[in-house]
Amino acid sequence: MPAPPSDGDRERVAELLQQACGDGRLTLEEFSVRVGAAWAAEDDAALARVTDGLAPTPVVGSSRIVEKVVTVFSQTKRRGRWRLRAQRLGTYTVFGSTKIDLRDVATGEDVIEIAGCCVFGELKIIVPEGVEVEVTGLVALSSQETRLAPVPRLPGTPEIRVRVSTWFSNLEIRSRPPG
Repeated sequence: MPAPPSDGDRERVAELLQQACGDGRLTLEEFSVRVGAAWAAEDDAALARVTDGLAPTPVVGSSRIVEKVVTVFSQTKRRGRWRLRAQRLGTYTVFGSTKIDLRDVATGEDVIEIAGCCVFGELKIIVPEGVEVEVTGLVALSSQETRLAPVPRLPGTPEIRVRVSTWFSNLEIRSRPPG
């Protein structure tokens, strides 16, 4: 029976996957699945399969770059393949509804910070399973709910910090499986 891969080999593959995510070749969800498979690989062949199919360069035009999401008296949904320009995403909702799905976001950051405010509105944030989430911010006459799947954190995935102040609003953060 072949020897299992070393922790150093697993870390090198995880770094390669993180770089591919930062380049836009993998979404955050794809990264989470692959890095979990890297740490679960029982032999070198299984570890090598984790990087199969990675395009050598980012696909041009495959993702929109987003810095902030502003919703006023309307509804905004940010889902599908998109890229964070930096570590921080600003979100501002006033008398509206904003839904941000991070499962297909492309980023190479170790921490993703979602910061802003929601006034007389609704903000829903969806994260992939196995990602750690920290929630802070003022909650005034509002509801705040965090529902994450009871699964272990996948090594190498970014931490998501939600720093949103809410007034007369609803803030909901939940994890969902791939798909």
